[in-house]
Formats: sequence, structure tokens, C-alpha cells
Amino acid sequence: MDTPDPQASRLTAQFAFLTEADRLKSVLRASPLADASRRENSAEHSWHLALYAMALADQAGPEVDINRVLRMLILHDLVEIDVGDVPLHSQDGQAHGSAEIQEAEAKAAARIFGLLPPDIGAPFLALWQEFEAAETPDAVFAKSLDRTQPVLQNLASGGGSWTEYGVTLPQIETRVGVKIARGAPAIWTHLHARLRQVFARG
Repeated sequence: MDTPDPQASRLTAQFAFLTEADRLKSVLRASPLADASRRENSAEHSWHLALYAMALADQAGPEVDINRVLRMLILHDLVEIDVGDVPLHSQDGQAHGSAEIQEAEAKAAARIFGLLPPDIGAPFLALWQEFEAAETPDAVFAKSLDRTQPVLQNLASGGGSWTEYGVTLPQIETRVGVKIARGAPAIWTHLHARLRQVFARG
């Protein structure tokens, strides 16, 4: 009788997770690409946010660990494999943060990270939970970037999902601006000035 190979079992679990993660490439978001040619997918969004963290690291507070921020941003949307993208501005913004969605995302996180060996999956799950709670300096900055990227995508594409959902400047200020300003105040000051100009032109 063959003895089970622990290394083979471990690699099987790791590869199962990585194959499952590939499904994120098929999850379409509300936000368009900057050139407005199509909607971006959630895997592209996660990669773009990691690049945001690298390029905008100088906007983080001194207590922020950019390496941890990068890890959070790569992992943060994997739950959309099960739940899909829930647009921030849909249904007057209620569905995005609803208890039902939060519960579904928590179940998805447990399932997806549970595919990994526990010594990898448990830290991944903890990082995802930290990002969602948005209480630590790392998570607050990561959340601010997660809100910044769609703003720039919509600005570049001429309105994008704002046009689709009839979004107003006060809605952006409330749903987006507060979170950006909390982790990256200079970024929000810059974006807010641009937003006021765009919405003033109609």
C-alpha cells in the first residue's frame, strides 16, 4: 500500500486554490476600462489596485505596511467568485453593504481560502477579514485605494458606471469620498476638485 505523499497533497491543495482563483477573471465589474472599450473584470481590478498601492505608497501614513496592503488588495475580491460584483451605486447603495451580502462574502471567503493548506489559508482569511473591517492603518489605506480606482476609471471613461446608475456628486462624496479621505486625504482633495469640475459641467 502506497504511503500518502504529504508534499503532493499540499501541492494539490495549492493548485486547486490557484485554479479556483482563475475564475475571478470572468467576474465583470460595473466600472469600465479607462478607454471605455469594455467593463473591467475583478482580477484586473485587483491587479490594478496592487499597482496603485505601489505607485501611491507615498500617500500612506508612516504606520502603513505597503507589503501587507498589497497582499490585502490581491486577495480582497476573491469572494466575488461566488458572490459576483455588487456595484457600490446599485439600488441606492444599499445592496453593497447589506447584511445579506456580507454574510455571503464571509461564506465565500471561508470556502475559497479553505481550499488551501491551513497554514496558508488561515492567514489569507485573516487578511481578508482585516480588509473588510477597515480598522487597522493597513486596511484603511487599502480601502481608500479600492475606492480611488473606480473614480479614476469613471473620470477617464467619461462617466462610466456613474452615468449608468445616475450617480450624483453628493452620493460620491458620501459613499466614496469619506473612505478615501480617511486613508489618503491628499488623494481625496485632488479627486474632489476634479469631480466638482466634471459635475458642474453636467
